[in-house]
Amino acid sequence: MIIVAIIGLLAVLAVPTFIKARKTSQGRRIVNDARQIDMAINQWALDYGKKDGDAILGNEAIIATYMKTPWRPTDLLGNAYVIGTVGTNQLKIASATKTALDGVGVDWGSY
Repeated sequence: MIIVAIIGLLAVLAVPTFIKARKTSQGRRIVNDARQIDMAINQWALDYGKKDGDAILGNEAIIATYMKTPWRPTDLLGNAYVIGTVGTNQLKIASATKTALDGVGVDWGSY
């Protein structure tokens, strides 16, 4: 009985840590994916002579050719990326994603 109690106590202590580590990993992957999309948008804008304020939507197929991984309009949690215009706010991570992963230590940076 003592061994079962010890195992139960260890499980109670370990499970929240594993959940937080998983959420942290998901958040870092989402930020990494956003960076890759953002860099592809930057390269597309340079190659096609786009300037700040030009539309991005509608050009996803062309931008996808600049990526090693397929273009995904949604993040790992299924929330759509917020696509703006070429420039400083061209890509944002959805606020629902940030809320879902709040408190796990992910630095969202400019996204």
